[in-house]
Amino acid sequence: MTATQEPPAHAIGVRGDGFPSGDLTLLRFHVDHALAADTSTLSEAELIDQIQEIESLQASLAALQSTRIRAFARTHVENGPTDLDPDKLHRTVVAQIQLACRVSTTEARTRVTNARDLHAGLDDVRRLHVTGQLSAAKVTAVAVECRDLNTTQRARVDARLAAVPDLIRYGIGRLRAMTRRLVAEIAPDRFRARVHAARVERRVTLRPAPDAMSYLTAYVPVEQGAACLAALQKAFVEVQVDPQPLTRTRGQVLADTLVERVTGQATATAVHLEVQVTVPIQALLDPQSPLPAEIPGLGPVPADLLATPEGTKSLRRLLTDQGIVIGGDSRQRTFTGLLAALVKARAGNRCTEPYCDAPVRHIDHIRRDADGGRTELENGRGVCEFHNHVREQPGWNVFRAPDGIVVTVTPTGHCYCGPAPQPPPRAPT
Repeated sequence: MTATQEPPAHAIGVRGDGFPSGDLTLLRFHVDHALAADTSTLSEAELIDQIQEIESLQASLAALQSTRIRAFARTHVENGPTDLDPDKLHRTVVAQIQLACRVSTTEARTRVTNARDLHAGLDDVRRLHVTGQLSAAKVTAVAVECRDLNTTQRARVDARLAAVPDLIRYGIGRLRAMTRRLVAEIAPDRFRARVHAARVERRVTLRPAPDAMSYLTAYVPVEQGAACLAALQKAFVEVQVDPQPLTRTRGQVLADTLVERVTGQATATAVHLEVQVTVPIQALLDPQSPLPAEIPGLGPVPADLLATPEGTKSLRRLLTDQGIVIGGDSRQRTFTGLLAALVKARAGNRCTEPYCDAPVRHIDHIRRDADGGRTELENGRGVCEFHNHVREQPGWNVFRAPDGIVVTVTPTGHCYCGPAPQPPPRAPT
């Protein structure tokens, strides 16, 4: 859209409540107009002013979206079956917000809960959000810390925060810490219960990092985390006083010591593992192919780095054609064994629902088994636990389109196309 275009006829005018008519079309017009504007004539100070104003506008728009999320949730609950389990009803609300906002399930769940809590005691925080003085990230930090409070307790925290002179100048970490202290002071019993509940949720997770690396994260009680770090730091001190020359950095020593103590290996590099390797079927004709190995869910890694003289490796090759894992059939009702491995590998071990990148937990029949769907590769898709359950709620449907893309239809009739399988990197010609 150029700067000379006029806004659509149905977008002109503002209703009494200040909301632009045309369902935000006028706002979209102004954004397009600003994008097309010539910035070469603006001074540095003017550009900074606009950047500040845009940041404030983003916060206000997030607040506006939050009100619409709340309205949708309330309407959906009112229109939903009266005999449907509340948890299932909440799940289908979250799933539709996840698709509409193009975010992860965790982020969608946070937005839905924030939209509820901001109207249940956090009035001053919501006001600062609406006026663009608190960003969505800062509001989320406050709302999450107040999550288990009742409306009265939340209002007390809100009033204390509103009394802080320079609240809007606080960073996210400082704002979160202040809110946590207020919660512990105003609702000590709830705070203590939350701490105990969090300890029950202790876990270890692994997620991919750039350059064939990964993040191994331990969610443990704070005193245990401090003890682990102290033990690793002690190991570094012991290496420092060793007469052998120090060839590793402090971070490398800490990381290697962690791997050695968790696995029981003599050295961090003595890894024993089985690796699934997706290989284009055409590459089998070229033994010198430089195609990397692919660890499902963690990305590509040079195959020669997967094992050292100290370790061993076992490679399971999964053949692909044009980037799609091929082969596999079963007469069973559930996906198991190699067939399940093929489905997961084709999905890159990531949920194939649009905008979701959670790890694959379930293998779902695209056409339900109850409807005659077969347990075969073409009818299988890897999904997270949340999306496997939500498709069973009333009004949801999943099917494979003629082009092979899996389509999800929500109770409101909106259709969302899943991501196409990503082809592996090709060898240079």
